Amino acid sequence: MALVDRLRASLVAEPSAALLEGDLVEARERAWVPAAVLIPITDRAEPGVILTVRREHMRTHAGQVAFPGGRIDPGEDAVAAAIREAHEELGIDASVLEVVGELEPYRTVTSYVVTPVIGVIQPDLPLEPHEHEVADWFEAPLQFLLDPANQLQRSALFQGRDRPYYEIIWGKQRIWGATASIIVNLSRRLQWS
Repeated sequence: MALVDRLRASLVAEPSAALLEGDLVEARERAWVPAAVLIPITDRAEPGVILTVRREHMRTHAGQVAFPGGRIDPGEDAVAAAIREAHEELGIDASVLEVVGELEPYRTVTSYVVTPVIGVIQPDLPLEPHEHEVADWFEAPLQFLLDPANQLQRSALFQGRDRPYYEIIWGKQRIWGATASIIVNLSRRLQWS
């Protein structure tokens, strides 16, 4: 079975545990910014997930590990925005990408409401990081990211409140915050073996 078909068949409507909703503090009073990210899964025997490292000078989430993504422009839906951003940030062309589906939106502490889009890409693409946005990129094994044993619960003081978050350590990379939460949600929706 092709990877795209396996992923589609593995996505369940009823997650194995409650999905993380993100920052609900003062949700009614916030002006949420719609955004989308691509979860690029490589089509190989042991699939991986492509993640970026944001440049240190970025206005939000500087230096953090993230999926390629950003704001949804007027006239775009989440899928179109995720594909556009993946092309801008890593040079992933729409012709080498097959969309599997979307996950539930996730709210960040920086007032974005992010729709994750799952896509399968060809392995070993010659990725070209955007020089002003992406410092680096790497591929982590999908199975490792989805394993609850690797999804560590932490908490930190932020804006005067103790806020829980998830952290996943892959080699020297620290995946945390919204990106880790989106991975946790993916693991709860994907019945993967």
